[in-house]
Amino acid sequence: MSLKHSQALAIGTGGLPGALPTGAIPAVIPGAGGLPGEANLGFLEDYRRNVLAALEAVDLKLVGKAIEWFRQTRRSRRQAFVCGNGGSAATASHFVCDMVKGASYQQWARFRIMALTDSMATITAYANDVGFEMAFVEQLKNFAVAGDLVMAISGSGRSANVVRALKYANGIGCRTIALTGKDGGELGPVAQLHLHVAEPHMGRIEDVHMSLCHMIAYAFMDDAAEAIPPTLPLSESGSYKLPTQPELPGA
Repeated sequence: MSLKHSQALAIGTGGLPGALPTGAIPAVIPGAGGLPGEANLGFLEDYRRNVLAALEAVDLKLVGKAIEWFRQTRRSRRQAFVCGNGGSAATASHFVCDMVKGASYQQWARFRIMALTDSMATITAYANDVGFEMAFVEQLKNFAVAGDLVMAISGSGRSANVVRALKYANGIGCRTIALTGKDGGELGPVAQLHLHVAEPHMGRIEDVHMSLCHMIAYAFMDDAAEAIPPTLPLSESGSYKLPTQPELPGA
């Protein structure tokens, strides 16, 4: 059989009973119940229902507390740091993008925030030369000081590098937030503020984590009250004088 003839048979054009004309597309997907993709509707409905249930179960008072901590971090000119692995690394970078641009551009004050996931050179240098579990904590040693805010994202709560990062941050006097899933792992209890998604499915955990990050970021973008600066003294140029960080001991 020629290659051309075998290709024709493969798409149902070889004269077999029920064959379609060359290039034709089936009107329905076999086994789909009559409509293209209909067989997947049950899965999609279950997935959506489970995501919504996981989101509903999150304690919004704790999310509100996280927003307040970010608000205080911005007002006091402290820095915030975010980290995670895999999909959580992408969530960390996405969240920081929202805070650096959307929640800062043309606002009365800007966030000083960075994703420890964004320097591929730094991460791979530590992973290769020291150990992947040190990739975030060693960056914090360069930048973080007492009073800063560190947020770690982990679906399992068991990633050694984020656990080390939060333990170090606690030790130097930072505020710490964890976004976890499943049973919270080791990370949840380490954090001073734990936003827990009690869901076993990693995809749905990550869906809710991104929603929580959007709640935090858009609280500063969409809430009209955030556009009004707090009572702060004006400089001679008419701009608000933000509090400066206290001097470090021995400085």
